[in-house]
Amino acid sequence: MSNPDYPNIFDAHAHIFPQKVAPRAVDSILSFYDELIQDMEPGKGTASDLIASGAGIGINRFLISSTATRTEQVESINDFIAGVCTDSRFVGFGTMHPEFPNPQLEIERVLSLGLKGLKLHPDFQEYNIDDPSLFPIYEAAEGKLPILFHVGDTRTDYSNPHRLAHILKMFPDLVVIAAHLGGWSLWDDFDHSLFEQNVYIDTSSSLMLIEKETAVDIIRSHGIDKVLFGTDYPMWSPEAELERFLSLGLTKEENQKILWENGRKLFGLQP
Repeated sequence: MSNPDYPNIFDAHAHIFPQKVAPRAVDSILSFYDELIQDMEPGKGTASDLIASGAGIGINRFLISSTATRTEQVESINDFIAGVCTDSRFVGFGTMHPEFPNPQLEIERVLSLGLKGLKLHPDFQEYNIDDPSLFPIYEAAEGKLPILFHVGDTRTDYSNPHRLAHILKMFPDLVVIAAHLGGWSLWDDFDHSLFEQNVYIDTSSSLMLIEKETAVDIIRSHGIDKVLFGTDYPMWSPEAELERFLSLGLTKEENQKILWENGRKLFGLQP
């Protein structure tokens, strides 16, 4: 069922897993964040549950990814995501790991699989965003694939927004999506003046933790045309995340851009 105000909605930040490992994967995510976030609203972590969660509220396109915490997971995750993306409702991002041998070859394979970007999670993978071991990945992706980064955590410095700013200076043609309004729980450290036209931010896993006025200021300061709506499923209910976003009080035109138009332009989405 479509949303009468917004007939197409793109969730630009969701995670899915194979059926047999989904319960364990969801439990792992929840345990990683349980000391910081209370009252999470987890889904099942499967493609079918994600579709069902969005169906009643008008979310009909999804950017999906999963994170490799070990090198031997990289290829199988990329194959899994590509397989799910035979359904045109999905846009798939592959994964990479800093210790993966010959990342350039796997990134070429990611492209051949039809995946549209890479997802990196420095806190899960335990590396600094600006670690030199990642430079070959950035070099291979620059000008070819956007990278969705988890950004921000109060417990470690792996994903500090300042580290991302360092990378953008070194790789100016790298297209980046800085998740969680550019720096989960570290929003004061995200200096929008450092980021040029290649950096998007998404709204995922942020709106329940931040004052509405602050969220609106971040969104408008960064530029409406470079903001994407995301739910971070399965951590949160897509319905609750959409309600939180719409309650910000942005204009209908601003909402339309964030919920659909910006993603449509970035990934060539079809209604």
